[in-house]
Amino acid sequence: MTDPAQITAMADRLWRAEVERLPVAPLTDEWAELTAEDAYAIQGHNVERRVTAGAMVRGHKIGLTARAMQSLLGVDEPDFGVLLDDMFIEEGDEVPFDALVQPRVEAEMAFVLDRDLAGPGVTTVDALRAIAGVLPAIEVVDSRIADWRIALADTVADNASSGRVVLGGRLTPVTALDLRLTGVLLFRNGVAIESGAGAAALGNPARCVAWLANTLGRLGSGLRRDDLVLSGALHRMVPVRPGDVFRARFAHLGAVTTGFGPMGRAA
Repeated sequence: MTDPAQITAMADRLWRAEVERLPVAPLTDEWAELTAEDAYAIQGHNVERRVTAGAMVRGHKIGLTARAMQSLLGVDEPDFGVLLDDMFIEEGDEVPFDALVQPRVEAEMAFVLDRDLAGPGVTTVDALRAIAGVLPAIEVVDSRIADWRIALADTVADNASSGRVVLGGRLTPVTALDLRLTGVLLFRNGVAIESGAGAAALGNPARCVAWLANTLGRLGSGLRRDDLVLSGALHRMVPVRPGDVFRARFAHLGAVTTGFGPMGRAA
């Protein structure tokens, strides 16, 4: 692993970028040898800093679940980030545009765990049995890396490009659903602009939860009861403009809506 002082220096760089809302050049431009292991150490450093300041871990997000994105970044599995309580925006509340750096949105399924789940050996069926229910969600992804010029290590270090999360108000049991075939339409300002289905996330969003449980198990941890897991985007990321209103309408799950504030009014 990279020297701990380097880990701290890279974490500080991303921390300042978020606080000052000024993106930085890719970490991999300066540290070409940066590995995924190093990147998770950087991520963990900044998560711990936020927890020490009073934030609470509420779950995880999974990224790079689409084969096209994996091919683009030259990887063969997803990555993950940590969701903290201050990332959640209640549906109906305005997302402050100026609190973010370069936001984009994705419609996703959000799972609430009914029991602890940790690898090794967790299967998709195990994940389905551990899920209390699924919510429609809009993830506001954000990158502290300029122009989204990310390699795998850049996005992992940047907490998997996490930003904010907006959840719908209806929790649906998964037992009677085929998550693979559950479709979604994403609207921006009333116009449908993207569509997708659950199969876009590793073929089945529940498989993403199983992957996360196994990955965390290898790292000595796992998912806990009541954790929330975002299972990955079901369509292309959509850039956000000040004042935009997005609505994700899912088959069988209901809908979730969020709007963004104007420029010049930070949180």
